[in-house]
Amino acid sequence: MLTTARCSYVFGRFQFSLEYQEESNMDDSLKSQYRTIPTFLTLFIFGFLYILVLSWDALRLKNTIQIIGLCVANLALFIYTILQIDQINNSIARLLKAGLLKPDEADQNVWAMCRPFLVAIPVIIGVVTIAMSLIAYQLYQEFAWDILKQIGADYRMKKRFLHYQIYIALLKFDFFFFLGFTVQFVVVVTGVNPVEFGLHVAAIPVTIAILLCAAFSTRRENMIGAILVVLLYFGGLAYFFFKLVRIYQPGHSQDYDAVRRSLTAFAVLTIILIILTIINAFICMSNFGNGLKDHLLKPKGQDPEKEDANSYQMHDQKPPLTSRMTID
Repeated sequence: MLTTARCSYVFGRFQFSLEYQEESNMDDSLKSQYRTIPTFLTLFIFGFLYILVLSWDALRLKNTIQIIGLCVANLALFIYTILQIDQINNSIARLLKAGLLKPDEADQNVWAMCRPFLVAIPVIIGVVTIAMSLIAYQLYQEFAWDILKQIGADYRMKKRFLHYQIYIALLKFDFFFFLGFTVQFVVVVTGVNPVEFGLHVAAIPVTIAILLCAAFSTRRENMIGAILVVLLYFGGLAYFFFKLVRIYQPGHSQDYDAVRRSLTAFAVLTIILIILTIINAFICMSNFGNGLKDHLLKPKGQDPEKEDANSYQMHDQKPPLTSRMTID
């Protein structure tokens, strides 16, 4: 919440300092710079809120793997916020040079006012990430007993459940990094033809549907659905490799000047996540038909200990003696 508040302040301070001007009067380069800072800060705020929701979700599901993933995601945001300090500075300098900031002294010095807040953000994220890593170990010890109650003591079954948890956590992080890349591309990058722009916008709901289908197919052990999802993963992998090359391709690289580093970071992270997702998808598919589905679909209200207590029979007891009435 501290980082969200700081991002919100910088966002408001920058927006207040802008001199209103029709974008139709700007060239493509200035348009990108004009949109860059609001896009970055909005993405920051969304990222922090999304991590907050995933933290609550991980505690609710008692998913230690997801908590570890959140530590890694925080580390990625830590690097991203460091990269953006210089990029935001460059954008403000270019807007100031173009006369797109208000003439007031406070507005002309907007960088000096925002810089301490931007520097504080990665520091806070770094401290929180270290604290979360220590807490994750304690939660692992705490949640181990709950997993034992849900899955049992079977080592192979616990291993299958572990891969399932990893896969579901990866799907949640895939969504954030794909959305972050797409939003930056759609809002900031200029010179995109209308067809490509429309495809990027349409890709957002399609991606959400694919990720939901992936989770449903794996939970229900639907092999056909899982195979179709993996094929779509390969398509997404090819797309991000293509975009990574396009960012630095002569003739197109100038369109990405304002967001080259951030788009590169998001593209590389998304490629790594998709590869890990594909690997875990194959592992989960290999576990189909081995009994994990029964544990996953078991009603959560059921208490295994009570079931065992109710079904327990004392076979060592002697059978009750039948009473006989004798007539003398």
